[in-house]
Amino acid sequence: MSIRIHVLAKELDMQSKDLMDFINQRQDVYGLEIKTSSNAIAPLYAEMISADVKKHLLELAKSPQAIAPSADAPAATPDNESVAPEAPLAAEPVKEAPPVPQAAAPAAPALQEAQTKRPGTPPPLPPLGKRPPLAVPPFASKPQAFQPFGTQRPAQNAPQAEAPKTPRQERQETPDVVVRENKPATLTPPIFKRPNAPQAPTFFGVARPAQNVPASVSLPPRGPASATPPQAAQAQKPAEAGDLKILQIKPPIIVRDFAKMMDVKPFRLISELMDMGIFASMNQSLEESTAQRVAERHGYTLDIKHRGEQQQQQIQAAAAKKKAAEAVEDIKNLESRPPIVCILGHVDHGKTTLLDTIRNTNVVAGEAGGITQHTAAYQVEHKGKKITFLDTPGHAAFSKMRERGANVTDIAILVVAADDGFMPQTDEALSFAQKAGVPIVVAINKMDSKGSNIDRVKQQMQKRSITPEDWGGETLCCPVSALKNTNIEQLLELVLLQAEIMELKANPKRAVEGDIIESQLEAGRGATATAIVSSGTLKAGDVLVCGENWCKVRALLDDKGVKIQKATPGTPVVIMGWSGAPEAGEKFEKTENDRAAKRITEERILERKKATSVADAPSKTASIEDLMAAIASKDLKTFKCIVKSDVSGTVEAVSACLLDIKSDKVTLEVIDQSVGLITKNDVDFAATAGAAIVAFNVKQENGVASWAKHEGVDIITHNIIYELITRVREAMKNLLDPELKENKLGQAEVRAVFSVTKGGKAAGCMVTEGLIKRDKLARVFRKDKEIARGRIGDLKRFKDDATEVRAGYECGMNVTGFSDYQPGDIVECFEILEIRPEL
Repeated sequence: MSIRIHVLAKELDMQSKDLMDFINQRQDVYGLEIKTSSNAIAPLYAEMISADVKKHLLELAKSPQAIAPSADAPAATPDNESVAPEAPLAAEPVKEAPPVPQAAAPAAPALQEAQTKRPGTPPPLPPLGKRPPLAVPPFASKPQAFQPFGTQRPAQNAPQAEAPKTPRQERQETPDVVVRENKPATLTPPIFKRPNAPQAPTFFGVARPAQNVPASVSLPPRGPASATPPQAAQAQKPAEAGDLKILQIKPPIIVRDFAKMMDVKPFRLISELMDMGIFASMNQSLEESTAQRVAERHGYTLDIKHRGEQQQQQIQAAAAKKKAAEAVEDIKNLESRPPIVCILGHVDHGKTTLLDTIRNTNVVAGEAGGITQHTAAYQVEHKGKKITFLDTPGHAAFSKMRERGANVTDIAILVVAADDGFMPQTDEALSFAQKAGVPIVVAINKMDSKGSNIDRVKQQMQKRSITPEDWGGETLCCPVSALKNTNIEQLLELVLLQAEIMELKANPKRAVEGDIIESQLEAGRGATATAIVSSGTLKAGDVLVCGENWCKVRALLDDKGVKIQKATPGTPVVIMGWSGAPEAGEKFEKTENDRAAKRITEERILERKKATSVADAPSKTASIEDLMAAIASKDLKTFKCIVKSDVSGTVEAVSACLLDIKSDKVTLEVIDQSVGLITKNDVDFAATAGAAIVAFNVKQENGVASWAKHEGVDIITHNIIYELITRVREAMKNLLDPELKENKLGQAEVRAVFSVTKGGKAAGCMVTEGLIKRDKLARVFRKDKEIARGRIGDLKRFKDDATEVRAGYECGMNVTGFSDYQPGDIVECFEILEIRPEL
């Protein structure tokens, strides 16, 4: 709310005219022009003007020239005398002095001379207003006493003025006003420090005789300008730690609130920020680093308390305490669990055949192309002890699935073919197992095949620092034949021996936790997940959370598809009832109820969206390199695709393989990936984004094929992954503009010209080279100069139409758009071939 000039003058205990002159003389500072005392100004300007007036009075009060006249001043006469009593000692009380006549104009020259001698004094400004200063003879009506700032005093018996002066004389005799320099405003408002001894008060540069005020009297501040605002009184006070002041604050740090907490005027803080090169308004928030720098200038150190930190710390402390209690409880309830064994190795080295022999099933027959493309979990029993097996793909495309299998398992069986030895995927699987710190048991398969060499495999093992046990190393090794069921019992005994050495145990009574091995969408079942329980006992009806999906367990199935009621640690199980297909490799845990599970998943989805929005936000600064790269990217073709697959693990593998296709001409972008059948919604999404659908080992819903053809969406599908990648590469090539190449077919020489019935002419030719084909492009040359171009229209052999005429034969022809044939012309026949460029 704005403040009028006369109200502000009343608060400052001065005349409105003087205040108007004070403001008008500083138009370059305030940018205001005051014409009448009824003009209104903003509160921000009112605070600034009040502070400047007080500071001006304080500077004049501290100046010794304003307290006592200079030695060079003219001597005072009985009629015109300026008295400045000496300041008594603080210990002695001041006696009441007789009335002193007020000083007249002689004090002004002394002040002016002192001002000219002071170094750094700003040039004086014109006198203020028409109001006579208080240092001149008093008013003729009634003597009044000058009231210093903030106090009231009784009037003195001043003598009557000899003669009134005109306003012009008063302005000429009034000394110049000393104002502050035009510097940036300081942060802290001036504090009015009262001297111990009474001094001669001044008003706008005019010295006044001191009043008899005892030294022990405390002069309280006066006026609303010095009153403590209620907001500042309620502001948080800094806590002192020794000499260091600590200011506790919570973000966001608003300029107005920050200034109140430091007991600083907001416009002063804004001025300080402008000096630092930061332009901020009162309601703008500051960065923590900037606020810390400003606080250090004022003797504070900020203790920034972020919202939720204390609660988060309490939650972490409670979780740590709970884990400690669970650890103590685990020791009491630990029980032996089956070992989890992962079968790793190169493609076609017999991993799945070995597992078939162990399980007495034929899994290979169910896999497309005879290669494993999924991660499967099974459990077998040998000599009364259970073993959980994980079968991982050996193809190069499924490296993530092999790495995930190595991280989940306790023991890794590395299958190496005796005839091939170590291959690229074998070395990769070995590195995954070593990185996960999993003990390795090497199974040398195909020991009875032609060309097998077990010793060579052991030599390769020694080179890779996994020396066999029979060669003096520590790695268990066993030659086997998966097809003929040779030494399978010995391999299982080695696995159980390794598990006994490791002493694998788990607590079946604690909260359920486990790992997702694979997930998929099944018709009639919805989203299902193959998982292995790592601790606790999983039962039907439990509520689980995994990533952004949750599940109330509707049913549990074992590896043979039989419904079970519970799953203990180390048991593979198929879980039904998920809200969506969870990602393979994620860990699941049990929650209290459905409400808690939904809340956790919603929070995780929100966090992912925030992280995605931050990552996708464009940077504030762009370099020339970024601009050139953006221009160059416009010339590149982009193949957009939507990946669909039967299970979650293969979705990840297919996407990784597609992104590994390197090309300088076409970029590949996977805009979406999901598990399940190809639906019409997928077709609509692909049509909107201008993308193709890349599907692996999945079927289509009814009517999808016709709808995709209508929308112009390509569906690339196959059940063998490397065949699918080949088809995608061909589709990417089709995006490139073909290279045009001219291919000469033959030429003929015009021997005669004939007139035809329709008024045209035909050329009788002899084919001298290659062949002449109908509807192919043709050029007519005369004396090595091209005179016409068109297509071979009619082509006849005698009276019969012909599609082509070879060299050495005569024919009749005409070239479209040309009839001016002459004997000796050459007709050249050619075609334009489109050559697809390589990626």
